Formats: sequence, structure tokens, C-alpha cells
Amino acid sequence: MPTPVTNGYGGCEQPVKHSRPRIIRRGRSTGTENAVSRIGEVISLLRTLHFLTVLTVCALLGGCQWVLLAPSGDVALQQRNILLTSTALMLIIILPVMALTVFFAWRYRSSAQATYDPDWHHSLPLEVVIWTVPLLIIIAIGAITWMGTHLLDPFRPLGRISDGKAAIAAKAGEVAAMPKPLVIQAVALDWKWLFLYPEQGIAALNEVVAPVDRPVEFRITASTVMNSLFIPALAGQIYAMPGMQTKLNAVINHAGEFQGFSANYSGAGFSDMRFLFHGVEEKAFGDWVQAAREKGSPLGREEYLTLEKPSEREPVRFFRDVAPDLYGAIVNRCVDRSRMCTRDMMAMDARGGGGKEGLSTVMLSVSDKALRRGGQPVGARPYVAAICTPADVHGIAGLSARAIE
Repeated sequence: MPTPVTNGYGGCEQPVKHSRPRIIRRGRSTGTENAVSRIGEVISLLRTLHFLTVLTVCALLGGCQWVLLAPSGDVALQQRNILLTSTALMLIIILPVMALTVFFAWRYRSSAQATYDPDWHHSLPLEVVIWTVPLLIIIAIGAITWMGTHLLDPFRPLGRISDGKAAIAAKAGEVAAMPKPLVIQAVALDWKWLFLYPEQGIAALNEVVAPVDRPVEFRITASTVMNSLFIPALAGQIYAMPGMQTKLNAVINHAGEFQGFSANYSGAGFSDMRFLFHGVEEKAFGDWVQAAREKGSPLGREEYLTLEKPSEREPVRFFRDVAPDLYGAIVNRCVDRSRMCTRDMMAMDARGGGGKEGLSTVMLSVSDKALRRGGQPVGARPYVAAICTPADVHGIAGLSARAIE
């Protein structure tokens, strides 16, 4: 029943009727439409971003080469197998842990009807699983790594050409014959690669060729700074250091053209320090050697000192009549005949050195090598002149000869 309302003068006003508030349907409808429109715009934006992300990822992956997972050399293949085996063993732990993390978060959430046991603190079966499984995996990975480290030692001569040929020979009850290794001397220059073939008497710049199914023995050094020789399809990377020699024994089992590069930063031209490795048949290798002899230019000490100067993006070049002692001089840092070879210096030191009298053989040299590499100028540095030998540690004969000259 309506309630009468009294005014301030004792009179009565008309009864006030309680009515529901008026709802403006048009305004509410407009707000809902705006919200739906904004949600649609967000969804459209997300779809666009998703499409662009997928497109970008596909574009990036389209330039990838799965050479490490599908190599063409037996050494790289064995390294790939160790990688996959180790990953699979580690996933035995990783996948269950990730799955159980999600399961426990869902099973024991606050709204779940899970058993609450605050006094639980130990479970023998659980402890056995937690400790035994990882321990066994660590033992397995350790054994695989130890055996692989020794069997795939880059200094160790190859024990097989390929897994398939070793299996065929084993079934026949024979021992697979190992061909004579092809020796290739690799020198890391600024910023290019020089490959010497001592048995063939040739050399190639930024290109290396090897026959299929023939062992290759790389002897690796550098001219100035530390580098790293890496041919992913062939084997793992091996460092190249000035004044030292490292080795890499490998084999290529499939013909093709493969990328090689330096895997260690060495200065301004590092990015273009790349070359091509060609795996070819034996006859094609012979033809390539013959072409290098016909087209190449002589390579002696003087030509090498010119080639050693820093340069970038050098085209492929060939050389013939390579000096037989050139690689030894590069390793011993005495291509310049005025400098003593490190092997002679160490031989003299082993005999007691030259003493104070030997100071006369130490001279100062000002080199612009650092400037040519884009670095800061350096002052004069001492070096031992090539006027003494292990048999004449004081260089008396050398000084006498120079005085006569």
C-alpha cells in the first residue's frame, strides 16, 4: 500500500509510488557491442602476430642445414650418435620430471579432494627410484663419453672407413683394409685458408678436395693468431695455433660439396673466413690435382710472405712447385730466413743455451703486422736472428759470414 508523505505545513502530499529504475536498453546494447568489437580486434591482432611468428620461424628454419645431424663423414657420424644417445639418456629423467611437475600441481591444487598428510616424510621405494635411475644414467653417459673420447681422438689414425664397410668385412671374416691417408697441411692465414698437399706438390687457397672413402690426415697450424678449422660434415672442430701443430684424422663417405669455416674469432675478416670442401671420386681427385699443377703459380717462401698479408674474401687460387720445407718453416715461424726456427732455438736451450755471448744474436724487429690486421701499432720486439745453429750456439760462423758479405 502506498505510504503517505507529510509536508512541513501539516498537509499531505500525494502518495509516492515506488517504481523500478528505468533501464536504457540502447546504452547497454552499445557497450556490449563495443566490448565484442574490441575482443574481435584483439583476436584478429593475435592471429596476425601468430601468422607473422610462424612465417618468421619458417623463414629462419628454411636456411638451416641439419648437417650436424646428417653428416657425410664417419667421424662426424659417430659424434652425432654420441650426441643423440646422451640426449636420449638425459630425457629419461627430464621428461618424467616435467610431466610430474604438471601432475602434482594439478593433483594437489587447493580445490582438489587430495589426501592431506602433513606427517609424511619418507618413502623407501621413492628414494630408490630417485637415486638409482640418475646414477645409472650418469654411469652410462660417462662410459659412452670415455670410450668416444679415446676412439674419436683427432690424433688417432682411423680404425675404419665407415660402419657399413666394417660390418661387411666382419661378416666375411676379414679385416677391412685401410687405404693410405691423404696428408693435407692446413694453414690459417688472415683471413683465408691455405691447404698444402705435400705428396702432390700443390696447394689451394680457400678450397680443399679429398677422395671419397680415403682417410685424410689434416696437419693444422696458423700464421698469426689462434683459429679453428671446422668442417661440420667431416668431423668436429680443431684449433689452429701459431708455432704449434694439431692433427685431425677423418674421412668423407659421400661425394658432395660441404662448407668449412673458422669457428674461432680472429679479427675483422673472420666472418668471411670460409672455404669449400669437395668430396670426389679418386679419378676426379687426380684430375683436380693435374688442373692445379697446370693453372697454379709457384709457391715458395717469398710468395708465401706476400700471401700471408691480411686480406678478405680471397678467391680460390692454386699453386704448384710448393717448397718442400715451407710448412715446416711456417710451424717453426721462420719463413723469413732472417729469423731462427723455434726447433733450433729449443735444441740450443736443451744444450744449455748460448749464455751471455748469445745475446749478440738477439735483434730488434719493427713489424706492421698488427696495423695490417686493424690493430694498434706495437713497438720493436726482440727476436733471435738465424745466424746461429745448435752446433754453433754463439753464431760465430754466421757473424763471420755476414762480415764478409
